Amino acid sequence: MTKLIVPGKQELRGNVKVAGSKNAAVAILAASVICGKKVFIENIPDITDVGTLLEILQNMGGEVRRRGRNAVEIDTSNVRSSTVSPYDLVKKLRASAYFMGSMLARQGKAEVPVPGGCKLGPRPIDQHLKGFSALGAEVEVEHGLVKLKASRLVGTHIYLDVVSVGATINLMLAASTAEGRTVLENVAKEPEVVDVANFLNAMGASVRGAGTDIIKIKGEPELKEASHSIIPDRIEAGTFLIAGAVSGGQVCLREVIPQHLDAAMAKLREAGVEVSASEDTIWVNGASRVQPADIKTFPYPGFPTDLQPLAMVLLTRAEGTSVVTENIFEGRFNHVDELKRMGANIKVEGRTAVVDGGSSLTGAPVKATDLRAGAALIVAGLSAEGKTVLKGVEHVYRGYEKLEEKLAGLGAEIIFSERDEDLRNAEKN
Repeated sequence: MTKLIVPGKQELRGNVKVAGSKNAAVAILAASVICGKKVFIENIPDITDVGTLLEILQNMGGEVRRRGRNAVEIDTSNVRSSTVSPYDLVKKLRASAYFMGSMLARQGKAEVPVPGGCKLGPRPIDQHLKGFSALGAEVEVEHGLVKLKASRLVGTHIYLDVVSVGATINLMLAASTAEGRTVLENVAKEPEVVDVANFLNAMGASVRGAGTDIIKIKGEPELKEASHSIIPDRIEAGTFLIAGAVSGGQVCLREVIPQHLDAAMAKLREAGVEVSASEDTIWVNGASRVQPADIKTFPYPGFPTDLQPLAMVLLTRAEGTSVVTENIFEGRFNHVDELKRMGANIKVEGRTAVVDGGSSLTGAPVKATDLRAGAALIVAGLSAEGKTVLKGVEHVYRGYEKLEEKLAGLGAEIIFSERDEDLRNAEKN
């Protein structure tokens, strides 16, 4: 079993370049099949979720050519089958659901297994299916397979009952080639939604309003070849931002879009952390004394749910009580029991966690149950007394490019090991 051994009391110092956005990349890869031609995508993160999506594309008949670590050329002209498979790949990530919208737009039919991903509580795809039906698709779900078929898709007005990034993107994809005009209301405003819209427009689609409450799409019968560079990953940026704050060090994030992290930077400042930003750079100086702060997660531009586990690590250092309210995923507190194993004083009631800070964390054997929980436990290990051994590292590599290398560039020692002997020695010490 792969694990990371994290020696404690490590202060991060230096510069780190932020990778391309995971959540934008996986949607854009699925969207590439719509044009049925070649697309060139730059700043694509070198993570396992991207590798999985590329493998699914190849299995569907797409030709994939790597152009270095962070660029890829994809030719989907030979994609014919409406079935997205195999299940062993599709079940690994929820982003495989985007093939529903892209294949509907490409050829009016799709068969996609109900997707998997991190276990964060119920994340239904009912809003996706409601939208596809409104556009004229026949929807059938049986034996874990979503079957979609439409003789033609016709633009319409769709109001999402809940703000959903996945449904917003999926319906943008499907509507990009539908007849007439589609209006999507009460949509997600995340930067990743805007990036997908920009990619669609680069292929010749007509998508307007991404980043606002209403998106209007004029269907284009055929899309064209395109090139696109993916936006920086705001969650990776936020991870290193909080890691620098927790460690008490000084970290400079390069090639970021600071506006995407306004909510996170505001909370860090409230907690007494010094944060400054320029056009594409953010600096953080960790505070010797962290102040308590209350955090509530909300859809963008609110505080991101993906940074909530990391923010909780910072709040364990605060001198006082903080309250964290999780409004997005009810299963987003999976990291709490592991932090408590490290000495954190946290009580959870429903969607609220009360963090009594001021207690020093101590290294312990812990397990990542999902992507962001794993990142939070690594950050906790960096500031703890003694060594932390993290199992479930495969979750972390789903969304972070060369994480241990980047941390090493900031002066941290992270030991990657597959040997039981290393694990036993670390637990003894």
